[in-house]
Amino acid sequence: MSGRSDIAKGRVKEATGVLTGNQKLQEHGRTDQSIGRVKQAATKATEKITKKMRG
Repeated sequence: MSGRSDIAKGRVKEATGVLTGNQKLQEHGRTDQSIGRVKQAATKATEKITKKMRG
């Protein structure tokens, strides 16, 4: 999954957890969002490195 889709999935899980009162689901949602942000940062860093290596 891409970073954006992980963030979106996490938001849905967190919101569902809030509506149902399910603390674990809320936590899983926040974790998914964090994973998505890390993936996005890693992708940006990789793109910058690749761009510098090409010239």
